[in-house]
Amino acid sequence: MPHLPDVVLWSVPAFVLLTVVEMVSYRLHPDEEAQGYAAKDAATSVGMGLGSLVFDALWKIPIVAIYAAVYELTPLRIPVLWWTLPLMLLAQDFFYYWSHRGHHVIRVLWACHVVHHSSEKFNLTTALRQPWTTWTVWPFYVPMIALGVHPAAIAFTSGANLVYQFWVHTERIGTLPRPVEFVFNTPSHHRVHHASQGCYLDRNFGGILIIWDRMFGSFVPETERPVYGLTKNVNSFNPLRVATHEYAAIARDIRAADSWRERAGRVFRGPGWQPAAPAPAEETPTGAGVRASVQEPAA
Repeated sequence: MPHLPDVVLWSVPAFVLLTVVEMVSYRLHPDEEAQGYAAKDAATSVGMGLGSLVFDALWKIPIVAIYAAVYELTPLRIPVLWWTLPLMLLAQDFFYYWSHRGHHVIRVLWACHVVHHSSEKFNLTTALRQPWTTWTVWPFYVPMIALGVHPAAIAFTSGANLVYQFWVHTERIGTLPRPVEFVFNTPSHHRVHHASQGCYLDRNFGGILIIWDRMFGSFVPETERPVYGLTKNVNSFNPLRVATHEYAAIARDIRAADSWRERAGRVFRGPGWQPAAPAPAEETPTGAGVRASVQEPAA
């Protein structure tokens, strides 16, 4: 198999340069409605990104072992060629869509992904605000391994997807030409994804392509200015709290649950799931017994 570069590592200088350019643009051309930058928020995002590099290196050890085992067990092999690599990137983007969507609708997965949505700002440093528990992502790409895609190709295409998404975390780019907006994930589409308004929640999950959202009914265009952050914000710049606050909330809810059914719901249902309230008891007339309601009508 040919050597595939670490596209994330090679892109770091571009990340730094573009972030500086965006910061300077806010200085030179302020936008009163844009969120812009806040020093503590940006520092937290960068800190989360640096921490994710450390934790990702640890999570990769068991994940690579699982991928390697699946790859050895499958009889299929897809070579990495000039024409198969774009197809792998397309397939990875498809499975990324379902991974991303799953991380919004299953609470234990949301506990990982919520980190990325925890900033109330939206700028290029927000792209760096990555979770420390990405062990929840690997199952979504097992089908690609089972079909004969080498684990190194998964790493390369995932890195390319991540690099692409860096530039969509900005308010400095408006809408692009309609053909681009129709096919690709753009800053306009991704602003919707990071918004906390009800009409925007859980929409626009695409990584590189927005066509998956159009196909599977999760697309919403940007119509009103987004309000960024969570429906209930963390209100902390402590990286450890940002990384773990939803896991802590799940643990509290499990301890307070009245049944195993509720405990399972607190973990595997949606982030906003609540158990059904008990139905209020029906009032009966004074002196009437339970049997009164089933008496035969008078002849």
